[in-house]
Amino acid sequence: MSKNYLTILFIMFFMSEVLIAKVINCRIITNSTNTCTPYSAKFLKAKEIKYNFNKKKLIVEKTLPVPAKNSSIKVISVEEMMKKYQNIEDSMRFTGTVKSASVQTSKERIYTRIEKIKAERKKLFDKMQKAKDEKKKIQEAKDAEELKLAQAEEIKKQENLKKIALEKQKDLAKVEENQGEYLIEEGDNLGSIAEKFGVKVATLKKLNKLNDKFIVRIGKKLIIPHSQNRVDAIASAEYIVKKGDSLSMIAQDFNLTTKSIMKYNHLSKASKIRLNQVIRLPLPHVVKSKKKKESVSKKKRLASNKRIDKKRKSKFIRGFGKRKLRVTATAYSSHKGQTDSTPFLAAWNNKLRPGMKIIAVSRDMLTRYGMKNGTKVRIAGLPGYYRVRDKMNKRYRKRIDIYMGVNRRKALRWGRRSVVIHW
Repeated sequence: MSKNYLTILFIMFFMSEVLIAKVINCRIITNSTNTCTPYSAKFLKAKEIKYNFNKKKLIVEKTLPVPAKNSSIKVISVEEMMKKYQNIEDSMRFTGTVKSASVQTSKERIYTRIEKIKAERKKLFDKMQKAKDEKKKIQEAKDAEELKLAQAEEIKKQENLKKIALEKQKDLAKVEENQGEYLIEEGDNLGSIAEKFGVKVATLKKLNKLNDKFIVRIGKKLIIPHSQNRVDAIASAEYIVKKGDSLSMIAQDFNLTTKSIMKYNHLSKASKIRLNQVIRLPLPHVVKSKKKKESVSKKKRLASNKRIDKKRKSKFIRGFGKRKLRVTATAYSSHKGQTDSTPFLAAWNNKLRPGMKIIAVSRDMLTRYGMKNGTKVRIAGLPGYYRVRDKMNKRYRKRIDIYMGVNRRKALRWGRRSVVIHW
């Protein structure tokens, strides 16, 4: 049985090979050929490979079928075959099983969308422009209304300014009646001027529009918040009597007392003032200035006297003696109370007469400083030369006693002084 089966299979295989050999291969086509086999003998058992677009991978589907005995294929020309592949279609790879629209359709869709966007944009722009125009009209109307209100307010403001200016002019006219000018003199400053007229420095600065850098210059005018007549009276410290004036009224007007005015002008109670009479006012700044001048004058006088005394002393002492010594100088006269029982007889039996320039010296002046009977001495501050003709009690040191004759008052007036002697 098995042998028969194998025999049958062998016969069938041989017959198929013979039949296939009789079919013309498609690769060898001639003008007289109408049919051919698409497979060669060696590709009968090949497998068809298809691509699954959803799973995106290659798979093996099935084995190619063996062509039938009477299978044939239509023979086409090369031109027909080329027409099939002239239309280029979109690639199907990675696009899925759904076919995409053509390129032309996509372009038309994009163009339509652009046109739609443009139309919407134009519509929106027209809407915005319309809203802008309406807003501009509303703003213009609002600006016009505000301009009218501003013009009305400006007119009202100008009227108010005119009223204020008229009031200021009236006030200035009133102020000018109570204002005067003061001419700055030597030695003045803002403080002294304010004190002189009884006002504050800040008031002067504000009235004259002065700053902190203001420099007081002689001859410059300052506005004072007093009438010109009062300013002149205070500046000169003199008041001209007018009709109806009295000393008490003048004193009250300038914050003074009647007694001080009478004393300053050497007036008595019985004195009467007359029209246009000049009354000198003892104002504080005048009294202060007068005292200052007197003090300066006194100092100058004392300084001058000191210079004169110094010149005299230097004149008296210059060019005399090799030795000098500061001693205590007293004075005595020929009276029994100041001398012994022989007032006109000195030591060393020297006779004394009034008018003689004689001194008595302490014992140390003789022993220690080299003086002796008849030594010629100059005393600083006293003119002439004095002679040593007497000596004092031994209890005295560095002392001289100047002889004043019989003029006891002169001796007492001399008293005790410290002087420099030269011999």
